[in-house]
Parts: sequence; C-alpha cells; structure tokens
Amino acid sequence: MSSAPLISIIIPAYNYAKYLPRAVCSVLRQLNQKHELIVIDDGSTDNTQEVLAELQKNEQEFRVIQKENGGSASVRNRGIVEARADYLIFLDADDELDDNALRYIEEHIKQYPSSKMIIGGYTSVWPGEKKIKLSIPNVLPREPIARVKGYLIDKSISLANGATVMHRELFSKGEYPEHFRNAEDLPVFAQALGNYECSILQHSLARIHKHESSLRHNVSYDRDVGLELVDEIFDTNRLPGSFYTLRKAFIAQRALSLFRGFYTAEMNDEAKEMYRLAIRTDFKVLFKWSYTKKAIRLIFR
Repeated sequence: MSSAPLISIIIPAYNYAKYLPRAVCSVLRQLNQKHELIVIDDGSTDNTQEVLAELQKNEQEFRVIQKENGGSASVRNRGIVEARADYLIFLDADDELDDNALRYIEEHIKQYPSSKMIIGGYTSVWPGEKKIKLSIPNVLPREPIARVKGYLIDKSISLANGATVMHRELFSKGEYPEHFRNAEDLPVFAQALGNYECSILQHSLARIHKHESSLRHNVSYDRDVGLELVDEIFDTNRLPGSFYTLRKAFIAQRALSLFRGFYTAEMNDEAKEMYRLAIRTDFKVLFKWSYTKKAIRLIFR
C-alpha cells in the first residue's frame, strides 16, 4: 500500500467550468507521488461535471467528488475529511498554482516541520492581465495576539487561499462555519495565527484572478454574514479569552469593510448604517480618510 501523500490540494468547484481546467492543470503540471489533487463539485448546475470527466479522461491522477450544494465552507470541510495528507491547500477553482509552488512548499516543510500554517506570497491578476500585483508576506510578529491584530484589524498580514498551506491539526479548534456563504476563511485563519506556529514562504505560490463573478466580491453574501463574523471569531473556542480585547476594534474594522462593499454596490442605506456603526464603535475611524471621503460623497448622492 502506498504511503500517505505530504500535501493534498483541494479545489472546491461550483459553476466555474470556464476556469476549472486552468486550476486543475496548474496542479497536475507539478503533481508527483508526494501530493494528491481532489476536486469537489459542490452541486454545480453548469457543465462542470462534463469538464471534469474530460480532464480525467486525459489525466487519471486526481479524484473527483460530487456533493449536494452546501457552500464553500461545506466543501472545504469535506476536503479535510477526504484528504489523505497532513498539509492542505484550498485552491479556488478560478485561480491557479504558480509553477514550482509545490516544490517550494516541500522544501519549506523540511526546513520548518513544526509550522502549522505556511503563509506564501501570491500574484493578483485582473481581467486581460491589464494589472498584475505581486504580494510577498512580511516577517510575522512573534506574539500570537499581534499576528491576529495584524490580520483582522491592521491588515498588515494578507492571506490568500491557494497561497496558504494549513496542517490539519489546526482544524481541531474549529472547521469552516457552514452557515457562512462568504468570509468563512477568516475564523480559520485567525485561529491558526492565534494558536499555532506559523511561518512565511517568500515566493508567490498562486495566481489569484479577479473578476466580476468571483465570490470574493459578492456583496449579498457579505450582507448575509454581516457582523456574525465577529461572534464567530471571538465568542467561540477558536481563540483564547485574552484575544477578546481585539473584539471592539474588529467590529469597527468589519463595519468599515461592509461599508466599502455597500458603497461600491450603491446600497446607500446599508452603507450609511455601517459607517455610523464604525464611528460609534471607534471615533478614530473618522481619521481613516479613504473611508471618510466615501462617507462624505454618500451624503451628497
């Protein structure tokens, strides 16, 4: 019987048949006996099944799992169960792994075997490659509470699925919240930064494609999740009680994030409500000029 792989790459797929071959092939190009690829179709209604069947006809080196639609969090949690490796990468179906990403990760695991989350760089790509931006992570703060603050509030720590490698041990603190249809990765990333040893890999590991249909920009899902995200992170067992001191600042930051999304979508009433909440929570929000300018424009809309 073959030994378990080192890294499992899991691609959650839902109605992204157009992009799926790019994501799958980016992994297959560098797959070897140390890795496995699993594609989980979350009840797609487009031709995702046909695309996967065609890919498997030519490439027998990956597994396909079909499930009823349950949202991204349910797919990720299914991936945790199905994966045979200890190290997991969740690659969105509209993104792609960089060449040599798995080799870089293998070498990093050998060098830092106690790291439970490896934070890699990534390359953001806009439609038509009209804009490309490389993001390489900085040195992590030593104190866990400073790492969580940097991620949730200061935005000095940026993590991207596909460029982040997670050891299955960190999910013992909590899996992805399946009642969320967006932002489901924030509680998991926060618990990893707050409870486990993490490390930086200063190479771009994935190309993150920006486009209008991307779930990352789905304002309706953001509205559904709303401020429940705060409770999910701080009022569960994901973080020690000492981290509760960050809760108020995160409410203000979350309100600003929702304000920006609602503002862009011209959901004016919702945007005003979130900006008022941010100010009530922390008056220093007024000095964040990029948001204040938008709020002033909103008054005269």
